[in-house]
Amino acid sequence: MRLLKIIFWVLWRVWFYILMGALILIMLPFLLLSILKEEWYPYFFVMARIWAKGILLGMGFYTKIEREQELEKGKSYMLVANHTSMTDIMLMLSVAQNPFVFVGKKELSKIPLFGFFYKRTCILVDRSSQKSRMEVFARAQKRLNQGLSICIFPEGGVPDEAVMLDEFKDGAFKLAIEHQIPIVPMTFADNKTRMSYTFLSGSPGIMRAKVHRFFDTKGKTLEDKKVIKDEIHSIILKQLEDYSKLKRAPN
Repeated sequence: MRLLKIIFWVLWRVWFYILMGALILIMLPFLLLSILKEEWYPYFFVMARIWAKGILLGMGFYTKIEREQELEKGKSYMLVANHTSMTDIMLMLSVAQNPFVFVGKKELSKIPLFGFFYKRTCILVDRSSQKSRMEVFARAQKRLNQGLSICIFPEGGVPDEAVMLDEFKDGAFKLAIEHQIPIVPMTFADNKTRMSYTFLSGSPGIMRAKVHRFFDTKGKTLEDKKVIKDEIHSIILKQLEDYSKLKRAPN
């Protein structure tokens, strides 16, 4: 039985990368056209959402999204969520309809095909470089000025699997306050279970996401940053704990 599971996990994981690449190849002409000009990014975003939903469907994942508040069309937001899996990218693209730009680690740009578009459409950061982290703010500000939203996973990376939710970095909250845009906290319940960074693990099934009430930053200053950051961290952590309780509860 263990051997069958290992074979399934290996084939299923390999299929994930095949699916990522195959969908990019199918959409390649349109993707290439959409990145020729920065102002065409919303068209790229539409195709990125199709790509993301195709991967989730092809991997046997189905989403269940609960929303306390809806995003308004044409408005910029700061999107934040817990980070546990590479599928966080796909789920975020499925949840948020407003065009947004990811701020993410530059290592993902090394993935064949995916990395080509990733480094041309996302804001990459080298977390070991102070200069790189400072450049993120300038690039994010430019995107916000273009009317786009920004997505940052505020843990600053994927924490150890034993950690339910790591401490949040300041960047997302500082940007949101400086631009006076609402912060949209989200909790991703099942991505770690469904497809963590542990290779021999995971399975098809439900992926739940909850969009919490938004945090208005109008009139807030950087002095309010820690209070907002801690409150959002508490909301996401509590939701993760509630999901965990539901999972352990007897049927």
